[in-house]
Order: sequence, then C-alpha cells, then structure tokens
Amino acid sequence: MTAKPALPEDPTGITPAWLSEALGERFPAASVASVEVLEIHHGTNSNARLRVVYNEPCGLPETFFLKLPPLDPVRREAINQTGMGRREALFYRNLADLVPMRVPRPYVARFDEASGAFVLLIEDLESTGCTFPDVPVGLSFEQATQGMNDYAALHVRYEDVTRREREAGWVRRMPGGSDFGANMLQFGLDHHRDRLTDPFAELAKLYIERQSALEELWDRGSVTVLQGDSHIGNLFEDGERPGFLDWGLIQLGTPLRDVGYFINLALSPANRRKHERELIERYLEARLEVGGQPIAFDDAWLLHRVHAAYAVPAACPLVLFPEDQTPEAARLATAFLERAECAIEDLEARAALREVAGI
Repeated sequence: MTAKPALPEDPTGITPAWLSEALGERFPAASVASVEVLEIHHGTNSNARLRVVYNEPCGLPETFFLKLPPLDPVRREAINQTGMGRREALFYRNLADLVPMRVPRPYVARFDEASGAFVLLIEDLESTGCTFPDVPVGLSFEQATQGMNDYAALHVRYEDVTRREREAGWVRRMPGGSDFGANMLQFGLDHHRDRLTDPFAELAKLYIERQSALEELWDRGSVTVLQGDSHIGNLFEDGERPGFLDWGLIQLGTPLRDVGYFINLALSPANRRKHERELIERYLEARLEVGGQPIAFDDAWLLHRVHAAYAVPAACPLVLFPEDQTPEAARLATAFLERAECAIEDLEARAALREVAGI
C-alpha cells in the first residue's frame, strides 16, 4: 500500500499534487491544476482561503477554507498536544454528514496520530452566502430557537448508546486533571483582578481550589455527544439557522452543559436575560418531539445555573489580557468575558453549586 504524503505544515504547502490525492479519497474525479492562497490568518491555528482550478470539471467548489496548526513550532506543539485537531478531523471525516445541525461541508480531513498534526479543508462559508454574527449583538432569538431544536436533535440522537457507539464511538469525555485553565485563572487573579467582577473572581478561586469536584459535578447526568464550544466566535449564520464551526472540543457529557453554554455565550446578555427561560422550554419540548426522554423544567433550570459556572474555565485564556491581541480578537474577548460574568451573576451560579453539591 502506498503511504499517504506528509501533511503540509503551511498553507503554501498545499500543492496541486497533494490536493488531488487528498480530495481523491472522497471525490475520485478531482484533478487539481493549480492552488492559490487568497488570504492567511495566523491565530490559534493557521487559517487560509484557497482558490482551486481543476484540470476537468468535477463538481467541487472553486474556493475552500483551510485549517492547519499554527506555524510557530512551540505553539504548534502545544496545539497538537491538546488533541483538538484530531477530534475535529474525526468529526469532519465521520460525523459532519450525520449530525442534525448546520456545519461546514467537509472535503479533506486528515490528522497524524503520532504528532497530533492535522489538515482540514472545508466549505468556504463566504462563497456559499453565509455570514458571521456581530459579536456584541450575538444571535437573534429566532436563531437561538433554531439552535435549541438542533441541540435537541443532536443530544437525543446520541443518548442512544447503540447508535453512539456505532457512529461516534471515538468521542470521549474530556480528560480532567490538567492545571492548564487553573494556571491561567490564577495569573488573571494575580495580575488583573481589577478587571474581573467579584462573582467571577470568587468562582475562579473556587475552580483553582476545587477543580476535580467541579468537573465531576459538571459531568453528572445522562450522557450524549456534545458540540462543546458554541460561543459567539464559533458560530456562523445560514439565514435564520445558526451554523456550528469549531468541533475541536466535541466530547461526551450531559446535555444541559451544551444548552447553557450556547445560551450564555452566543446571545448578548440582554437577549439572554429576556429569552433564556423560553429557550430552555423550547429545548425540552424539542427533545420530546424527536423521541427523547423528558426533563422537568425546574431540573433543567437548576442545571442551567450550575453550568453557568463553567463559563469561568471556558474564559480562562481571556483573563491573561494579552497586549498583542488583534482588534478583532480583543473585541471577541471583551464580549465573551462580559457574557460569562453576566451569566454567573444573573444566574447566581455560586449559590447553585452550594445547593446541588455543597461546593
């Protein structure tokens, strides 16, 4: 058997020969004549838009979105070790065509098991007419309602253990015990305490001291496949339907964790306050409509408050307040942190932790 070519480390390394072979796994008629890098953005990962010319018409698009690990060797190794690229590649290879949600269409999804390196070539959303939410404004109520329908369909589908093992047997719970988030939160408390609200700081201290207990609490409940990271920066809009971009934190967990994360971090604080009860009711109704087990509203609401505390470790990179952030990254960070702090305070997350687990 002929070995597959090595994974490119740079967008300019996507050659016609490499891309012809990679596309050929799913699209045997694809023969690439040329590849042009239209733009590159270096952030958490290296992202680029590519224009492709084919030797013969094959029904594939002319532009793609490319995602690779970062170019910097230290950051590349750190990202590769998280396993996020592997999880996302497996999602696009095995699940993207099955999940009942709007996700970018996959074309190439490869990863190196030994190093954690990956290459993702997916739908160029700009060319297919999709848009991205205004970060401070967030999703509309109508879009969030559709998101509740989508989450209900995803969660109920994979609460079926037989189906989950057959279709998503590689999805696991996220490994615990890492000091990664706790160390960043401690840095934030030590150096930027004046930029954090008191309820956020209190929960940050609690997470640092009782990380294992909190993670165990957040894992309680029925088990299903979670999208895992649907904050406002990881979403797109296909008309009134929200699309889910980043699947590097796909994991097993309890469904209200996904629901709460989405409501708290995809809507503006004002919109969340106005509609969160209605959205949770819609999620619970949608579960029944697709054959799921019922969850009482009072139970769901309490879990919503408990999972609001998860916004603290979710926001851990933001409390570093790096001075070299791009304006776009700073705008997202500001909106993310505001959403997290408001949800923690509004939902009295600290009191919910005491009520449910005595923490």
